[in-house]
Amino acid sequence: MLIEVSETADKVDREIFVEVDPTGRYGRYKEVLGTGAVKKVYKAFDQEQGIEVAWNQVQLRGFIDEPVMLNRLFGEVRLLKSLDHPHIISLHKQWVDPDHRTLNFITEICNSGDLRGYRQKHKQVSLKALKKWARQVLLGLDYLHTHDPCVIHRDLNCSNIFINGNLGEVKIGDLGLAAIVDHSHVAHSVIGTPEFMAPELFEETYTELVDIYSFGLCVLEMVTMELPYSECKNLVQIYRKVSSGARPDALSRVRDPDVIRFIERCLGKPCVRPSAAELLCDPFFDELDEKDCLVAMPLKDRKQVTNADALVNELNGFMLD
Repeated sequence: MLIEVSETADKVDREIFVEVDPTGRYGRYKEVLGTGAVKKVYKAFDQEQGIEVAWNQVQLRGFIDEPVMLNRLFGEVRLLKSLDHPHIISLHKQWVDPDHRTLNFITEICNSGDLRGYRQKHKQVSLKALKKWARQVLLGLDYLHTHDPCVIHRDLNCSNIFINGNLGEVKIGDLGLAAIVDHSHVAHSVIGTPEFMAPELFEETYTELVDIYSFGLCVLEMVTMELPYSECKNLVQIYRKVSSGARPDALSRVRDPDVIRFIERCLGKPCVRPSAAELLCDPFFDELDEKDCLVAMPLKDRKQVTNADALVNELNGFMLD
């Protein structure tokens, strides 16, 4: 009798999941955390660890005969599998469901959502708190940019930065448009969110410094709660302002000269734009105590693959479990 009760309880418990991964460890709920062009992110649960996770699901129907798109869809999983940093969303598991033709991958979840929504919800935030968030993003960028091979995010904006509000912990996510580049650190594809794209990105030859430009606009959005170039009515107007070097109107509404100086440093021309490591040493962060921020990991302590070609080959030959 006790066994029957236990089995019944187990059945009822499992019915709250919409679906379960092939191992039975992860269960997906109906709740949608976010939706993209081809991907939906659901709240899920890791029954082994007893923690909430994010279940990312991509519908592969319609892309079977499009190898370029398929490679992009699998790209985020390939990349996440090779990364390990406290300020980069981590990957737990990945698989393909052949019956439903979906690519599924489990990542850690940030319960407070993306930084854009969090900032809109909490309007009274001190500059010191904003600096803590910004510093964590830079630590994540420094890891990506010094990874071997170098990783360029290419779509950094406040909707792709996630936060655990109870801890003030910030993580970079949505690496679906990221580029892995060789030792020249040069990429060519024009891709990203127009409002956050560096001028040289439109010229189709750029380096990881495009992420620093985007980061500067993220800081601007954190401070003003305005989307950069929101004064523009269409993409053409955005392109004209960005390519001409015109700053977004929101910058004129920033009153703190130190904030303006820091943002302008991020938005400078590529020849003078600093790296993430250089920005971490900027006086902008001087007021933060050691207890206020994580210490950047020394290069020797980072989990890296020293042979760039080996990693590229591994990613190209990636096979899902």
